[in-house]
Amino acid sequence: MNRFAKRALAAALLAACAFGASAQDPGSSPGQALLIRNATVHTATARGTLKQADVLVRDGRIAAVGSGLAAGGGTVVDAQGAPLTPTLFGGITDIGLEEVSGEQSTVDESLALGTGKQMVVRPEFDVTLAYNPASVLVPVARVEGIGWTVLAAEPTEGGSLVGGQGGVVRLDGSPDPIGPRVLFVDLGSDAAGLSGDSRAAQWMILDQLIDEVQGRIGPNSPMALLTPAGRATLAKYIGGGGRVLVHVNRAADIRQLLRWADKRKVRVAVAGGAEAWRVAPLLAQARVPVFVDPLANLPSDFDHIGAGMENAARLHAAGVAVSFAQSGDASHNARKIRQLAGNAVANGLPWEDGLAGLTRVPAETLGVAGELGTIAPGQRADLVLWSGDPLDVASVARQVWLGGQAIPMRSRQTELRDRYLHADTGLPRAYSAGAR
Repeated sequence: MNRFAKRALAAALLAACAFGASAQDPGSSPGQALLIRNATVHTATARGTLKQADVLVRDGRIAAVGSGLAAGGGTVVDAQGAPLTPTLFGGITDIGLEEVSGEQSTVDESLALGTGKQMVVRPEFDVTLAYNPASVLVPVARVEGIGWTVLAAEPTEGGSLVGGQGGVVRLDGSPDPIGPRVLFVDLGSDAAGLSGDSRAAQWMILDQLIDEVQGRIGPNSPMALLTPAGRATLAKYIGGGGRVLVHVNRAADIRQLLRWADKRKVRVAVAGGAEAWRVAPLLAQARVPVFVDPLANLPSDFDHIGAGMENAARLHAAGVAVSFAQSGDASHNARKIRQLAGNAVANGLPWEDGLAGLTRVPAETLGVAGELGTIAPGQRADLVLWSGDPLDVASVARQVWLGGQAIPMRSRQTELRDRYLHADTGLPRAYSAGAR
């Protein structure tokens, strides 16, 4: 792309951002009380679903959940029996880390520092430092009931199978992540190019990294792969520390991961897990949660031969904690994660567990269960009022609250829709629906 084309693309991106900027307004004042009454409250807790229940919010937190609650001033919303849920988990995404995947200057989720054949492993790389809360992707996701996501550090060519660190961000315009960092690792055939074209070498590399952290390979060794900062960072994930999220699909690789994690005392979770159902009892015994894509049901490669739409149901039946993550363009289409959960329910996963996979389970897995994922006193008042079943794509989010504040139900996409939907706008014909 020549410099003139790049300038034109940059101008278009800036115009797009400016067009959607009004959707960043957080809404009502933060100290105001809010009472949502007469709702079908899906708490995502042991209390289950409460019919004709009220939720009282004060100072951005849930103050009470019950019946006959009084607001004592502030805003009162009559839900008229509609479903109320916690805001939904958007999956493992790059929201705020990329605007246009084809324009590298807007993409910040990966690191490539390799020099020739010398591998450089940088677990200290932290993608949350590049998070842009004013991204146009933020309001596009949150008007659909998505209130939070985990930003992924993705391994890439010229990097290593250890992508780096990410973390949970709320889509309320806050610039900083919440909760602990998460380390991202790729294994299996997708990462073979990062390990000498051998999946067997992946375990050799991971073992060497731990040997470096624990001093069996000195920092001045010519074979050392880690910087001092990398050793300090990786040490936090060994011995039962932080969560390591491993993208892996083949059952044999998942079995090996469980053995390695047990030996090295690493708290892992599986992302992808197309064949996870084949080792479900082992995952349940090790208490390893799995982020699945229930729509990944075809043998697209040799790591997906056992893929099927009953994966989530089979894992749940074995006692595995199940959440969801999309394959493909998860950032621009985070709202589609509801479809994943709905399809898992259609293929045998209990409905309440489908909702839990979008709320409580990812919050527990990612270390933010004290803040997000349930409707209970003390939690952040991140809530969604739905027109119908939240796992049915025909339903829409009627209103989203983040920290008890009603957000504008607008995004660049809704503003484009409204701009071009009606022909009788008084604008030149080129701007009217009749010009299509």
